[in-house]
Amino acid sequence: MQYFLQKLTGITVIALAGVVVGVAQTSQPADSGKTASSPAAPAEKKKNYKDQQEYTLFDSVTKATDATKKLALLNTWKEKYPDSDFKLDRLQLFLTTYQQLGQPAKMIDTAKEILAVDPKDLQALYWITFLTPTIGNNSTDVLDTAEKAANGLLAAEKPANVKDEDWTKAKAQTDAAAYTTLGWVAMQRKNNDVAEQNFKKALAINPNAGQLSYWLGTVILAEKKPEKQSEALFHFARAATFDGQGALTPDGRQKIDAYLTKVYTAYHGDTSGLPELKALAKANAIPPADFKIDTSVEIAAKKDADLKKSNPQLALWKGIKESLTADGDEYFKSMKGAELPGGASGVTKFRGWLIKAEPAVKSKELLVSMEGKDQPADVTLKLVGADGTTAAPLTGKPDVGVEIEFEGIGDSFAKEPFMVTFGVEKGKVCTVTADGCTTLKEERKAPVHHTVHKKS
Repeated sequence: MQYFLQKLTGITVIALAGVVVGVAQTSQPADSGKTASSPAAPAEKKKNYKDQQEYTLFDSVTKATDATKKLALLNTWKEKYPDSDFKLDRLQLFLTTYQQLGQPAKMIDTAKEILAVDPKDLQALYWITFLTPTIGNNSTDVLDTAEKAANGLLAAEKPANVKDEDWTKAKAQTDAAAYTTLGWVAMQRKNNDVAEQNFKKALAINPNAGQLSYWLGTVILAEKKPEKQSEALFHFARAATFDGQGALTPDGRQKIDAYLTKVYTAYHGDTSGLPELKALAKANAIPPADFKIDTSVEIAAKKDADLKKSNPQLALWKGIKESLTADGDEYFKSMKGAELPGGASGVTKFRGWLIKAEPAVKSKELLVSMEGKDQPADVTLKLVGADGTTAAPLTGKPDVGVEIEFEGIGDSFAKEPFMVTFGVEKGKVCTVTADGCTTLKEERKAPVHHTVHKKS
């Protein structure tokens, strides 16, 4: 998936500008002789204008302040003097003019012409590398050209007339651009692991790059390696929250934020922890070494393990209910006629809340909620005698709303609404108290005393 390649309305070259422009300055003609030496090769023969008209065109171009007018003059110069000695200088002027006009595709085409003359031209290598990911074209030729330019930029050597400290700063920027484009090229080719390596190299040099963080998250996610999904979510969070220099547009961040919420919820199960992730990513371009987001499966497993320790009866019941919900009739075959819970899991009795007795007095069935007294009943206890079949109702009225323990024999199951019925002997049901478990309490009606009248 790929978001927002920002439209180019004018390029600003960062630390590279001073060095590149300094290296590639256009030759200035001498007014008297109307000739100039090429700064790139001073030992070569001097370049000459064909005539006064060519010099006049050159002079007009260099003095023009309006980029549109300058472009018209350059086109006239190119049309009238296609084989000018100043062809390379003219191409450099075309390049800067297209930059002023915000025409990246034209800049790339011009840079390619420059490289045909000078394969190591730093400006041309930089602009092809920097601009290619922004123009929305990922054809094979475009990718090959960008890859070649990026590798040429990485191999570039310090020009003789540039200070060491200036070159060090500029080289860092050109390397970041090169690794970014190599990552982008690999991403277009679906070589996600190669793209990841290059994006990480670029991010190490230039951590404040929202688009780069988004691309990095995209290729890591595309690798479909479960152990790396947390890292992908971190980089999405970085792209969505970072708002300093190098950030995506507010609209771009908003769209990524919506996408992040969606994929985070699918991965984690809910949005818990998402605000903390965003805060961490906003402050750091790279996740900590021990960074990890638990999956919904891991969270459920941890909750299950904790429940088994704190409430083993409920944990056992939830496991049974989950199996019955998924494959009820088939799973219940193993429960029907069996003594439950059985003790194999270490649990010898179920626990639940008595919700209702039917009938209320001399009850034959007890309706129980296994997951809380505020939840609907999901178990019916059918009171039977020792033979397991004869009905054995209570003799009074049971207390409702109390926690009880029981064990019984699996009798029947209904999926909609969910209900499991157990045959239970009355003596195997007890009320849970702070001191243990006591016989199920039954309220009895007070006996009616009839007055006996003596005969006189």
